[in-house]
Formats: sequence, C-alpha cells, structure tokens
Amino acid sequence: MTRGAGDLGDLTDQRDLRDRDDIARLVREFYARAFDDPLIGPIFTDIAHMDLEHHLPIMCDFWETVVFQTGSYRRNAFTLHEALNRRAPLGDAEFGRWIELWTATVDDLFAGESAERAKVRARRIASSMQRRLAGGSGSALETIVTRERLAAAGGIDEVREAPAR
Repeated sequence: MTRGAGDLGDLTDQRDLRDRDDIARLVREFYARAFDDPLIGPIFTDIAHMDLEHHLPIMCDFWETVVFQTGSYRRNAFTLHEALNRRAPLGDAEFGRWIELWTATVDDLFAGESAERAKVRARRIASSMQRRLAGGSGSALETIVTRERLAAAGGIDEVREAPAR
C-alpha cells in the first residue's frame, strides 16, 4: 500500500489510544494494510472473504476489550481462527507478519501506555492462538522448558526465576 506524506497525520504529535474512536481508527488502518499485504492479505480477502464494514464493529469490540477491559467482546475468537486454519494453515510466517503489521500500525498512529498495551497483548494473543492451533495449550507456561524455549524465541516477554525458598 503506497501512502502519501501526511496520510497518517503528523507523527510528532502522536497521542495514546483513548477510546473506541481511536480503536476504530487503529483497526481500520491495520486491516487496510493487512488486506494489501501479499502474505496475509489473501487470507482475509480470498479465503475468509472478510467484509470489513461488517467485521469492523466486532473487531472494535475485541480490541476495546483487550486494551481497555470493557467486556464488550463476547464471542470466541479462537473458534473463528480454528475454522480458518483448517482452510488455510496459519503458521509462523502468517502470525509473524500479522504482529509486524499490527505493531507498525500502532506505532505509526499512537504512542503511550495504552498503545504499548495493545502491542503486548496482541503478541500474547497471537502466541496463545498459534500454540492452540498447533494442538497445545494456550498458556506459555506449560512447563519450565516450554517457558525457556518460548522466551528464547521471543514468544513471551520474559522468564522469571522462582523465588528461593
């Protein structure tokens, strides 16, 4: 997707995510980028046949709940991705690209505590969903070995030592 200078506004006066309108701006921009992406775009457009205008309020409920804990999302996101995964396997490349696009979109539009929360939680959600689609638990804390392996691969933020007894 080619953007002209100024399409994303003046990046020097970025502010934090504050409300549903900000979430809607973020989600709409993310999907514009995702639909145009050569790797994950066809998943949305050719396989899922996603109607953005229909899907946007649902995704805004999801991200408003994730970022601001509003409780407005009451669906099961995993079952939708599980069905999609049966039609087009979602692996490391797809999840990695999704995270790259989400993070870049957040960084281009917003800065602050809520923006950081949106990125951290997106990574956690993607990691959990990917583990579940592979047949595992959604938890990154299944075993110490799993935690260490995931931390080394960047799949979780940190591994904390247990306190000495």
